[in-house]
Amino acid sequence: MVRETRAWVGHMTNLARDLVPMSKFDLARAQAAVEAGYPAVDPILSELIEWLRDYNWPVAHILAPFLESIGDPLVPHIWRVLDTDDDVWKYWVIGILIRALPKATASEFRSELSRLCHNPRPHEKREELDTQARAVLEHFGWLHSLTRP
Repeated sequence: MVRETRAWVGHMTNLARDLVPMSKFDLARAQAAVEAGYPAVDPILSELIEWLRDYNWPVAHILAPFLESIGDPLVPHIWRVLDTDDDVWKYWVIGILIRALPKATASEFRSELSRLCHNPRPHEKREELDTQARAVLEHFGWLHSLTRP
C-alpha cells in the first residue's frame, strides 16, 4: 500500500511538473494539459484555473477553451475562486467558465450571480463584476425571471 501511495504521489508530481504552466508564456505545458485531456488533469484543475487570473496571459487563451469543455467537475474550483478577494479572476471565471457550464450546473451559481448583478460591493462594481454577472444571467435567460415581481 505504501509503495502504491508513493507511486501515485510520484505520478502527481510528474503530472504537475509536465502539465501545469510555469509562466504566463509556457504555452507548451498549457498545450500538454489540453492534450492530456480530462480526466487526466482532474488532480491539477485548481492549478490550471489559476491561469485564468488574467485572460490577457497567453496560456489563458489555450487553457480557457479546454477548461470550458470540462463542465460539472469545475464547480468546486469555481466556488473556490468566487470565495477569493481577486475580483479580476472572478470576472474571467464568471464570463468564461460559468457561462460555458450546462444550464443545470450553472444554476448552482445563480444566487451569487444575482447578488453580483443587483447588489455588488463597491470593489466588485469597480471591476465590473455586476456587468459580467448580468451578461451570464441574460445568457441563461435568468435575468427576467429574477426581476419580475
